[in-house]
Amino acid sequence: MNARAPLTTLALAGAWPPPSFVSTASGTPVPYVEAGSGEPMVFVHGSLCDYRYWDPQLASLSKNFHCFAPSLGHYWPETGAFGRGDFSWEAHVVEVAEFIDALGLGPVHLVGHSRGGCVAFHLAREYPHLVKTLTLADPGGPLQTAPRAEAGNLPPGTHALRAKAAELIEQGEFDAGLNLFVDSVTMPGFWNKSSQSFRRMALDNALTLPKQLRDPLPAYTREAAREIQCRTLLIDGQKSPRMFRNTVEKLQEWIGRAERQTIAGASHGMNIANPGAFNRAIAGLAG
Repeated sequence: MNARAPLTTLALAGAWPPPSFVSTASGTPVPYVEAGSGEPMVFVHGSLCDYRYWDPQLASLSKNFHCFAPSLGHYWPETGAFGRGDFSWEAHVVEVAEFIDALGLGPVHLVGHSRGGCVAFHLAREYPHLVKTLTLADPGGPLQTAPRAEAGNLPPGTHALRAKAAELIEQGEFDAGLNLFVDSVTMPGFWNKSSQSFRRMALDNALTLPKQLRDPLPAYTREAAREIQCRTLLIDGQKSPRMFRNTVEKLQEWIGRAERQTIAGASHGMNIANPGAFNRAIAGLAG
């Protein structure tokens, strides 16, 4: 493992360092960046993102933790290499677990955002020995609030919007498709106002979105949440879409050792909008 310096300056300049690679037990080479020293902290990105998403966290939290940010299979920078494997949230749970094992990191402070929050949740359930603390930021996926009840579904209009976004991307209309999808999980107008670095990252990962929408996330249940035994922090943004805030509220009730932090003034991308508050919350849990 080669410790790396904080990445903020390089990210702003558009000159990202080349990632390191580690081969997992399944033979998958996983690209990742790392920074700092101390107890290990692993970040799991969400839709349209990759290790670049976590720059504000690695730049700050690496002062006290050994931070690792992998790019999941099918995501930049190895989109072609990973195209041979299945794209699924279940495969990504295994991939992150094997990543932690391959580097001998466990147990780690595990942080997941959006779709990556779902991956982190199920990793903590299935591989509890690998997770010391768990942070879920606006975790993606529906709720199942009663036994044998159907999972809460997104409104029909949202389904139609996301299907249209996937169709546009598959037709090569990346900007139009990303505009529809990103605004639906943040707030209207977010895509057009987003930074050049975020837009570049989302465009690099645009072709993962149709694959993702064909692989719906599982519902959170009370029974599954009770299997989380580590200290857990649930983070939402003050302006996050209601579907994410509902999930955070319910998981706070269901997970036995859960705390909650709402990031003032922020929506779904709260770790970028207010990295100071986000990073302090994570450090407080892990410290």
